[in-house]
Amino acid sequence: MHLEDLAEKAAEFRAEEAAIQREVRVCVAASCQSSGSLAVMDALKNACGDGNGTCQVKGVGCMGLCSAGPLVAVADKDCGLDESLLYRDVTPNDAPDIMGSVCGSPVERLRCPTDQPFFARQHKIVLENSGIIDPDSFKNYVAVGGYAGMVRALSEMTPTDVLREVTTSGLRGRGGGGYPTGLKWSTVAKMPAGQKYVICNADEGDPGAFMDRAVLESDPHRVLEGMAIAAYAIGANKGYIYVRAEYPLAVERLQTALRKAKRAGFLGNKIADTQFNFEIEIRLGAGAFVCGEETALMASIEGLRGQPRPRPPYPAESGLWGCPTLINNVETFANIAPIIREGGDWFAAIGTERSKGTKVFALAGKIHNTGLIEVPMGTKLRDIIEIIGGGIPDGKSFKAVQTGGPSGGCIPDHHLDIPVDYDSLKTLGTMMGSGGMIVMDETSCMVDVARYFMEFCMTESCGKCIPCRTGTWQMHGLLDRIAKSQGTQADLALLEELCEVVQATSLCGLGQTAPNPVLSTLRYFRDEYEEKLQQPTS
Repeated sequence: MHLEDLAEKAAEFRAEEAAIQREVRVCVAASCQSSGSLAVMDALKNACGDGNGTCQVKGVGCMGLCSAGPLVAVADKDCGLDESLLYRDVTPNDAPDIMGSVCGSPVERLRCPTDQPFFARQHKIVLENSGIIDPDSFKNYVAVGGYAGMVRALSEMTPTDVLREVTTSGLRGRGGGGYPTGLKWSTVAKMPAGQKYVICNADEGDPGAFMDRAVLESDPHRVLEGMAIAAYAIGANKGYIYVRAEYPLAVERLQTALRKAKRAGFLGNKIADTQFNFEIEIRLGAGAFVCGEETALMASIEGLRGQPRPRPPYPAESGLWGCPTLINNVETFANIAPIIREGGDWFAAIGTERSKGTKVFALAGKIHNTGLIEVPMGTKLRDIIEIIGGGIPDGKSFKAVQTGGPSGGCIPDHHLDIPVDYDSLKTLGTMMGSGGMIVMDETSCMVDVARYFMEFCMTESCGKCIPCRTGTWQMHGLLDRIAKSQGTQADLALLEELCEVVQATSLCGLGQTAPNPVLSTLRYFRDEYEEKLQQPTS
């Protein structure tokens, strides 16, 4: 199959719906489903009736503004979200009015402006299809250019060409580490020919993070396409998606996408009528946060207890069942198809010198616009929180934002003008992580915040190494004493000493980064710790 053949297939799929002029798109991602969007969609279909065949009610992926759900967009067939008539907080009772607005006047009481900064200031690459296509429809995905990157790679490029484009793009791993993707792929590709594996790490466990879940629920074929391109580039024929069992909707849509892609010849043997073979299986994680660490993840896939092992050897050399293995997360793979389709230079022109492209973030906590956004690397933190996020509700003032989940740190208001990229965040004692941002207002106690994240790390520690197993327990005990105003200066000094020891001696990233929330809150909010200490008696 060549690109021309795929283009013909895409045109054929579009022709099947040629009579449809307008679409009523209902968000059926997990957030809107929890607000009742499935009942809204049923009501809209009932209100639509048979119609005249020119209007279609369909479920689509995440539109981003989760705090306003259920969201419904009325749009011309080929229009994006920015050109649609968007409605917020929709109930089943609103269905007749919304269907009436398809050819009539807008329902003003429900309108959600799409020219507001939350939508207008985004730059979508990973999320370009979210909120537009039906995530369960293979035809919808192909009709908007899906699998063009894979077909181009297989029919017009060698594996070396693919590696060159990914390297040129400057893409870095979006799972938190920020390791150059092209370099990682090239390392696996250079390993001797034989059994190799591709793994998609969808074990998203950070509190407040839901980026990967939304991508899998909204555009699952995009991740499959990225994995297939990666497999072609490194010489693999087997892939695994390790996804949390707590994401049942994402799992269901992945299973549907896998079945339809294989039936259409885009996965399995002789993909797209070439000699390339690639199979993908889903493995469900049981909820252990440590299994997000790549060696623990591989142990879990192998049927062993999910515990990390020392590195080297790295997975690129000796990974799953001792074979060379490539591991990237959902967002990283979701960037691959557009890079191959548009070229590495196109992607590298977005972002900063050392952090290319865009980044998907999940905004949560004390912020007006809770939801999912995608912005160019280097966007100022202030723009994300105050402009795109809409600022702090209830007239409260901003205090801090936690980035990087339990592995990250808290950034105070006087650093809000820092650009969000891999290197800048490290200077503040935090990290980008997978993209979660938890915003806190003036009512938040930073000692309590540090205690919460330490309790999370303590509970999630696999117990294999002593520094993490006992260190997190001891640090949580000290934080609990301080939070209850029972701590002393000696406790605070011991807490800081333990942070250094656990950070330097733990086996894996969970333990090595567990002290970060403590260290960052001590760095910027030390006065809150001091205020809670017991005063020495005279």
